[in-house]
Amino acid sequence: MNAEAKFAKLGSARRYSFRVQGLDCAEEVAVLRREVGPLVGGEGNLAFDVLNGRMTILDSAIPVSVDDIRAVVERTGMTAVEWQPQDTDARGALQSTIGTRVWFTTLSGLCVVVGLMIHAWFAGGLADALRLLGTHAGQAIPLPEIAAYLAAIVFSGRFVIVKAWYSAKSLRPDMNLLMTVAVIGAIAIGEWFEAATVSFLFALSLMLESWSVGRARRAIAALLDLAPPVVRIVRADGSEAEIAAAEARPGDNFIVQAGQRVPLDGRVVAGTSAVNQAPITGESVPVEKGPDAEVYAGTINGDGALTVEATKAVEDTTLARIIHMVEEAHARRAPSEQWVERFARVYTPAVMMLALLVFVLPPVLIDGEWHAWFYRALVLLVIACPCALVISTPVSIVASLAASARAGVLVKGGAYIELPARLKAIALDKTGTITRGEPEVVRVVPFGDHTEAELLARAAALETRSTHPLPRAVLRYAETKGIVPAPAQDVQVLKGKGLTGNFDGKPFWLGSHRYVIERSQDTPEVARQAETLEADGKTVLVVGNARHVCGVIAVADTIRPEARNVIEQLHAAGIEHVVMLTGDNRVTAEAIAREVGIDEVYAELLPEDKVDKVEELVARYGTVAMVGDGVNDAPALARSSLGIAMGAIGSDATIETADIALMTDDISKLPWLVRHSRRTLRIIRQNIAFSLGVKAIFVVLTFAGVASLWAAIAADVGASLLVVANALRLLGMTPWTVAARGEVDRAM
Repeated sequence: MNAEAKFAKLGSARRYSFRVQGLDCAEEVAVLRREVGPLVGGEGNLAFDVLNGRMTILDSAIPVSVDDIRAVVERTGMTAVEWQPQDTDARGALQSTIGTRVWFTTLSGLCVVVGLMIHAWFAGGLADALRLLGTHAGQAIPLPEIAAYLAAIVFSGRFVIVKAWYSAKSLRPDMNLLMTVAVIGAIAIGEWFEAATVSFLFALSLMLESWSVGRARRAIAALLDLAPPVVRIVRADGSEAEIAAAEARPGDNFIVQAGQRVPLDGRVVAGTSAVNQAPITGESVPVEKGPDAEVYAGTINGDGALTVEATKAVEDTTLARIIHMVEEAHARRAPSEQWVERFARVYTPAVMMLALLVFVLPPVLIDGEWHAWFYRALVLLVIACPCALVISTPVSIVASLAASARAGVLVKGGAYIELPARLKAIALDKTGTITRGEPEVVRVVPFGDHTEAELLARAAALETRSTHPLPRAVLRYAETKGIVPAPAQDVQVLKGKGLTGNFDGKPFWLGSHRYVIERSQDTPEVARQAETLEADGKTVLVVGNARHVCGVIAVADTIRPEARNVIEQLHAAGIEHVVMLTGDNRVTAEAIAREVGIDEVYAELLPEDKVDKVEELVARYGTVAMVGDGVNDAPALARSSLGIAMGAIGSDATIETADIALMTDDISKLPWLVRHSRRTLRIIRQNIAFSLGVKAIFVVLTFAGVASLWAAIAADVGASLLVVANALRLLGMTPWTVAARGEVDRAM
């Protein structure tokens, strides 16, 4: 399954995309959702990639022509062109737009400084010029000074005025219109300095917003530079050649020298080396790689050279899949992000109405001064600008997604980054999640005069041709003991029972304890050993011949050593109930559950039974996560509130269905994910509360008559800076940095 199919849950069947000129921050996304959404059957049929300035119409949208889309986008003051596959320079185009914004904002600031210097020169000194900061009364201002302030307004309004015009035309006021009205009002009463300062500071605020989103997104965009663009392949004749990675095909062998990055996913065919997989899986310790080990594109080779057989084309590598998932993750907005957007829709027009009442009512009802109350209304418009509020949530979400990706936890959208914080229960599959998923021989019990070596030799000979996981475990164990017997002859499979065959010219059989009973060869010793081992959660294989039982071999899917600690951490993190769902027998399942401290276990379940149990848990606890790795887990993952796949060993179907994928089989990242989600929510709430708090304070100061236009916008810019800095703290929240700060064992 290719990388596009992995994203099916977010609507990967795309109809068409557009490159939108002017789409560079959260405000434009909100405007486009509002205007284009009704045309395509709802906002949920749109996805946005701010990093690339791209808007995508999902396959679920109602049919609509490209020309109609373009026309609606143009009504917002932006332009849309159809996205072409060769549009790989979109990120550069966006950075160019941000660079242009920086230049215009800088020129605006310089013009404000020039205007202030001209005022100082005409006034006779800087001290007199600084009195501009405390006066609202219109004064006779020299034309050169007005020209400087007007230039500042023009430069800063370059990215505002067009959007403000379309906002007014569509009768949907936004913050661009708020600022435009405030600036025009200040000019009307002769407050040129304040008009220029407000324009500059607002432009600075928008520039900071673009920078902050870009800063968080660059943490994700850096993934694009992980894999080298070229690969050194080994041809059939043994010669080597360097070609573009995109030209390599599965089956090609390539060389990775010491210290180089791996260009493609593949399987090691020669060489050994420690490979740093942190960029892909989040593992902080290099992993030893030898023949038959898998390596991922973007990982860093250690001291040894490796010869690798490519298993995936460049567009289908794990790295490509990660990039695709994370770039598209914002298609599903977080609940808090949606709340802020809905709040801003009501908030902005309400503020404009309040400002109008502040201007009109006091002069009419209490004989107030028109000029003074008009100025206060302008201050109210400025401080009410929702810049910091609008920017607070998307930056936090993107930073959180980026930190998760760096930690090897792929979250398929903002909608899922908040869910772990609300979890009440987690259901875990057993095999491959709580256990390793690789059965191992844990005990060999020979009977009578037989030795362990004899027992293993006979079992291995019978099972040499088998592909079942249990026989493979016996073969691996026998090999570690130096036992490599010739395959048995005339091997016959007794479906559901065992095997029979000839070893060294003599007939032997291998099967379960039930098969022993069926053969009427059960003895008290055999029964006691089998029942004891099965009670401990082990699977028993019995070896014998027509005369007697030779011995038993106990095989078990070993529990992950970190499993018990993970369950304890989940409880400490606030998860009320941890449940295990498995198709294994009840005795084995209950033994494992007791050992790791699981609260409840359901065994002997078919895939549809797992779905029923998940539905019961959702009905009982409300918000429930399901963690699994196999195809049989996919239906239960889809039914849960939050599906989490073990991505390193999980099937394509499981990863496609899941909302979150752990790129290693390390379940210790589950408690980190819960705490990371809670940190994200806490920071979002801090930012929202701080943004609204600053506005509330200045509203009071406005009515008291002590707030000025420039101070109001400066406060808003300061608030924007602080919420951005607070949100970007999430970029450093990886499992190892959290552990270094001593937060892993602290319930949040």
